[in-house]
Amino acid sequence: MAKTKVIAEYGDFQTPSHLAQEVCRLLATQGIKPASIIEPTCGLGRFLFAGLNAFPSVKMAVGFDINGAYIRKAAEVLHQRPDALKVRLAEADFFSADWDHVVGQLPQPILVLGNLPWVTNAHLEVLGSRNLPEKTNFQGRVGFDAITGKANFDISEWMLIRLLEAMSGGRGTLAMLCKAAVARKALFHGWKNNIFLRGSSIHRIDAGLHFDAAVDAALLVTHFAPIVPETTAKVYEHLSDIGPYSTIGMEGGQLFADIDAFQRHKHLCGEEVLKWRSGIKHDCSKVMEFRREGDRYCNGLGELVELEEYYIYPMLKSSGVAGGGGKDDIRRMLVTQKNVGDDTAEIERIAPKTWAYLQRHSGLLAKRGSSIYKNRPRFSVFGVGDYSFSPWKVAISGFYKKLVFVKIGPQNGKPIVLDDTSYFLSCKNAAEADYLCELLNSKTARAFYSAFVFWDAKRPITADLLRRLDLRRLARELGSEELFRTLFALHGPKKPSRARHRIESSPRLWT
Repeated sequence: MAKTKVIAEYGDFQTPSHLAQEVCRLLATQGIKPASIIEPTCGLGRFLFAGLNAFPSVKMAVGFDINGAYIRKAAEVLHQRPDALKVRLAEADFFSADWDHVVGQLPQPILVLGNLPWVTNAHLEVLGSRNLPEKTNFQGRVGFDAITGKANFDISEWMLIRLLEAMSGGRGTLAMLCKAAVARKALFHGWKNNIFLRGSSIHRIDAGLHFDAAVDAALLVTHFAPIVPETTAKVYEHLSDIGPYSTIGMEGGQLFADIDAFQRHKHLCGEEVLKWRSGIKHDCSKVMEFRREGDRYCNGLGELVELEEYYIYPMLKSSGVAGGGGKDDIRRMLVTQKNVGDDTAEIERIAPKTWAYLQRHSGLLAKRGSSIYKNRPRFSVFGVGDYSFSPWKVAISGFYKKLVFVKIGPQNGKPIVLDDTSYFLSCKNAAEADYLCELLNSKTARAFYSAFVFWDAKRPITADLLRRLDLRRLARELGSEELFRTLFALHGPKKPSRARHRIESSPRLWT
């Protein structure tokens, strides 16, 4: 149990010696000849010792770790080595260390090498851990992004960015094991903030094999040099691969999963002609979602309850959307409002059984952690509006690794609603839904989206991603622009008077 807590709190996955050696062999084949090595979270020192073995050019090496027991064990190994005088080990907290000073004291070129913690700040806060950096908005999140959870981040992301900043302006290489998504975010930060990086690459590794961890992991390699920077990185499927399978990159301040695919299809970027929406957010599935059993409903607590039909809607979860929207996937959702902010007190008059049910479970609903429910009517939901109840929808799951758009129609005269892990376009009729499905499932649309989608992300498909494709331009390219305009009553682009109006009120049929 103690070991499990250490892994949870410190993201403590000690690197196997054979993997550390394989990484150093890869770096050696790239011609890296460091004068110094830094392992910022050295643990037992396996990367540090592998680096000393692989690079005879090293004159000085330093290893730091917050765990004093690890430092003592690493020191026992170090004392048996003939190059022990080159190495300094120290117990230190990464978040309070002066990395600018550490880097400045070492001869260049420097190799920053190691394996950073695989844990998020939200997880550590749940554990009550103090193993966290000082709270700063280093990602630049604002407004809705912050209050709905996008401000959650991997601790290693903060650490990598700190190391990139400390090495900026110098000469050397950074080679770190981390989550693949963290590697991309760190590079993106460096590119946006004019840190001179060159020859960057991401090499995927099998975290299940090496660490018994279900993580999309990778080795990030990037080089520092005071010359014209590059804003691309080759991505390799394995450490041993000779050639990359894709190239990520930045253009116009945006990060692309396949920069070459983006160059071929960027002419399809444009306005959000039809509005992409996410499903309804309630954050309490045990109370708000049901299976139909005869005339009653079974909730997530295993209770069989009688509720009026008025506030009950057929629903599809993200898995149901990914599965094609079949009838076997249909559940039920209790939707307490038609629009955000509606007074929920009327439920007592219209549906007294439903009101009594909500009252019985008010404690669970009151515990919903998101701040979006604060100062709202009791039992509120979020992300709800007229669009939620459109009879037809074209939807896609945000979680599942498939670019497949599904037509969803009403069931027994009621519109099917979606949960907040799916995204959709509202349609008035089946003809509109059929046409949009044909557009979005075309090879052209999939090729466009492939330039943006990082499939190892927790939620590969997002509303921001979907909004990048101008459906009118797509229809034009596929030879059906007139049909598009006819179906959606569009007669040329509108010219809003203000930039803000353009974002919030771009031409669309549904509000």
